[in-house]
Amino acid sequence: MNKRTIIDYLGITLGSFLIALALTTFLVPNRIAAGGVSGLATVIYYLTDFPIGITMLLINIPLFIAGVKILGGGFGTRTVYGIITLSIFTDFLQPHMTALTNDLLLASIYGGVLGGIGLGIVFRSRGTTGGTDMVSALINHFTGITVGEGLLIADGCVVALAGIFFNLEVALYAAITIFINSRTVDIVQEGLNFKKGVLIISEQPTAIKQMVVNDLNRGVTRFEAKGGYTGNKKEVLLCVISRSEVSELKKAVSEIDKNAFVIINNVHEVLGEGFTEIVH
Repeated sequence: MNKRTIIDYLGITLGSFLIALALTTFLVPNRIAAGGVSGLATVIYYLTDFPIGITMLLINIPLFIAGVKILGGGFGTRTVYGIITLSIFTDFLQPHMTALTNDLLLASIYGGVLGGIGLGIVFRSRGTTGGTDMVSALINHFTGITVGEGLLIADGCVVALAGIFFNLEVALYAAITIFINSRTVDIVQEGLNFKKGVLIISEQPTAIKQMVVNDLNRGVTRFEAKGGYTGNKKEVLLCVISRSEVSELKKAVSEIDKNAFVIINNVHEVLGEGFTEIVH
C-alpha cells in the first residue's frame, strides 16, 4: 500500500467520522432525515428503535452487491471501507452524544455543513459512503435518467417519508440540510481559492500579452479564431488570474484597446505551474 493510498483511507476515515458526528449531534436528535441512506435509517430508527449504523449497513450491502453485479466493480474497496466506517462511527457515537441544539434551523444548517465537510473529504479521498450514490447510478442504468436527477429522486423520496412519518416542517428543514450539504461538498472539493479565466479578443494582442506577462506575471496562451459575422481572422488570448487582479487587467486592456472583447469566467480549480500542484 503506497503513501497516497494510506492518505486516502485516512481521509475516508476522518470524513466518515465527521458525517457520523453531524448525524448524532444535529440531525438524528432533531428527526432531520436529510435524504440518502442515513435519512432513511433515521426514519426507521424512530419507528423501530433499531440502531442507525446497523440499518445503514444493512441497506448498503444489497445496494453495493447490486451495483457491482449490474454496473461492474467501479465502486471498489474504498466504498466498502466508507460504508463500514460510517456505520461503526454512527453507532459508537450515538449513545455518547446529545443534541447540540434543539433549534431545527440551526440543526439543519450546522448538520448540513458538518456532514458536507465530511462527505467532501471522503470524495477528495476518492471514496464514497455508499447510499444514494449507488441508487442514482442504478436508476441511471435502468431508466436513462441522469445521476444528478437520480440523486434528487432518491433524496426526495426519503424527505417525503420524513414528512409522512414525522411532520412537514421537519421535512422542509431536511431539504435545507440537503442543499447546504451539497454546497459544502462542492466547496471542500473545489476550495474557496477561485480564480478567473479570461478570454481577450483584440486588435492589439501582442501589447496585451506583454502586459499580462510583465505586469501581472501570468502566462498567456495565444490561438487563432475567425469572426462568425465578419469572417476576419482574430487572435484570442487566454489567461488565468486571481480575483484581485481583475480590475488591474480590465484597466490595462482598456488603455491598450478600448474595442477589445473580454470574457471573464469563474474558475473553481487551476492545476499546474503558478497555481496548485497536480497531485496524482
